[in-house]
Amino acid sequence: MRAGELLRRLDSRVLPPLARGMARLGQGQVRPRVLTVAATVSVTAVLMTAVWAADRGPVGDQTVGDVVRVGVVDGDSIPGYVRASRDKLDALSAAPPSAPTETYALVTFAAYLAPGRLSPVLDGLAVSEVFSRVPLPHTQTQIVRIPAQRVPDDVTAGMAQVAQRKEIEARDYRERGAALTGDGDQERELRQLYDSGARVALAEATAYRSHCSCVYAAVVRATPALLRRVAERPEVRAVDPAPELRRLERAVFLPPLPEQQDVVRPPADGDLATAPTATPGPVGTSPAATSTVGVIAPSPSPVASDEPTRTGPAVSPSPTRVRPSATDTTPAAESVTAESPAAS
Repeated sequence: MRAGELLRRLDSRVLPPLARGMARLGQGQVRPRVLTVAATVSVTAVLMTAVWAADRGPVGDQTVGDVVRVGVVDGDSIPGYVRASRDKLDALSAAPPSAPTETYALVTFAAYLAPGRLSPVLDGLAVSEVFSRVPLPHTQTQIVRIPAQRVPDDVTAGMAQVAQRKEIEARDYRERGAALTGDGDQERELRQLYDSGARVALAEATAYRSHCSCVYAAVVRATPALLRRVAERPEVRAVDPAPELRRLERAVFLPPLPEQQDVVRPPADGDLATAPTATPGPVGTSPAATSTVGVIAPSPSPVASDEPTRTGPAVSPSPTRVRPSATDTTPAAESVTAESPAAS
């Protein structure tokens, strides 16, 4: 019983007799000593309740624990991750039979898939979101999280939002570059970086407008038996179950990119290799951070239940890319989130 509820019950039990006693005292029908004893008992009960509540402290949310990481980080072995995921799924499937219990899992693909190819691959699964990235050669591009309960409709709608955002980003880069009218070394370097950012953003916008083969992972929920069948599909690289996960906002999903074959490492950005060295901001170790398109967020969208809140797709720039920010005139690492999926 909570302290507030206990105090309310004490009020309802003790205060009415005290009030009646005060009325009778005014009429000379009760002795003051009796009323004093009753008041003392009431005050003592209140004080004891307060001490009891203070000793207990706040209960807190018992469903909130440590953040669960699902996936890979820089330096991890890709074959080792695939084997570990398979072993974990086998152990989960071999558990003593009981009522079928669904679990969250990270499904990663062997190649980038277009939205139209997702339905047969994810058939039977409850999908929460997908991960997408435009695989431009030798170029770091943004990793995008797209909330998707209806596949492929939500994915294509999310891609349209991403394309619109990237077109705005490309225009901002061009405007920033045009505003640099000086001919000094720093101005030339910044102009080249802005031009590079505009080219990449426009290429990403064009790809998403065409519903590109860009999706490489999905967060799903299903029974272990169904997840095991999905793991056998040729398009699937690994199914990493997370039975310890109860709430999606307490998870960080880090799926490997399809081009990562041996060890997770940051990719080289050829588009910037010939650019003069500017004064970049902090450089990360991943090709892209994740957030939600339409809502730049520092973490996966918080939810109050087992299913995530549907906002829009999510985008964030690459922390390793040293292109200048489209909202600033100095080069900066374009990272706006705390979650950084691993790079190729």
